[in-house]
Amino acid sequence: MKPGEARKLSDEEVTIEVKRLKNTLFELRCQEVTEKIQDTSQVGKVRRDIARMLTAQRERQLAAAAEQDKGN
Repeated sequence: MKPGEARKLSDEEVTIEVKRLKNTLFELRCQEVTEKIQDTSQVGKVRRDIARMLTAQRERQLAAAAEQDKGN
């Protein structure tokens, strides 16, 4: 997922997507241990997607805090 796509999602959708990606990462790690994983680069891709989602979420939090500070 590209950063722009992550920014277009709502807060609730980002939270759901992060949970889904963390579950996927867990499954990939389990496959890695049992040597059943086909594409080992998947682990890194999922980790980067999680980071993108969390970054978009944090950007929103900071923007909301800045708007609140301007209001006071």
